[in-house]
Amino acid sequence: MTTQREIAERLGLPVHPPKTEVFDLSAGTNTDPKGHVRTVSRFRREPFGLYLTRPLPGQPKIAALESWLLPSLGLRVTRWYWRPGFERDLDYYLDLVDVESSDTQWRTTDHYLDLEVRQGRDVELLDVDEFVLAVHSGLLEPETAERAMRRATAALEGITRCGYDLPKWLHTNDIELSWSGQPTQDPVPGPRSLPPTE
Repeated sequence: MTTQREIAERLGLPVHPPKTEVFDLSAGTNTDPKGHVRTVSRFRREPFGLYLTRPLPGQPKIAALESWLLPSLGLRVTRWYWRPGFERDLDYYLDLVDVESSDTQWRTTDHYLDLEVRQGRDVELLDVDEFVLAVHSGLLEPETAERAMRRATAALEGITRCGYDLPKWLHTNDIELSWSGQPTQDPVPGPRSLPPTE
């Protein structure tokens, strides 16, 4: 029997199915798409989503991350903490995901599409080519693909309409994010080249 991976490789299509991650609140861990279990520094639940922060040991360019999982919008919003010399002009990275949650465990399934937000300046939709190839190869069901594209275009249009201000757009969806102890009134504090401290 031919697997999806073999078909994708033969056609030159994405060789990975949608990536999944598990966030275990009881164990304090994040299992990444490759199955590596990482310790999470902090989880925080809010009515609209789940916050987490963790270091990225062994990652040459990024020292740590902070993310919010937002089920109602189908988004994972991430801020990276760059290692010295690898800083990028990027404030927020948004993954289009499905989010499943329970009292003890959250799970995301990535749908290839991503957005980069440079606060107050621009927003860019990424990986459309990979998304299209995944749909063509059957790695994404049509209903899932349509849901992901609708969410991506809603986020793109909403952020643009709000002057490329992600917190302002999220506020229109009754979502107020805070980062590493930063108040929501100052959602983008300075360059982030060091890991968040707790």
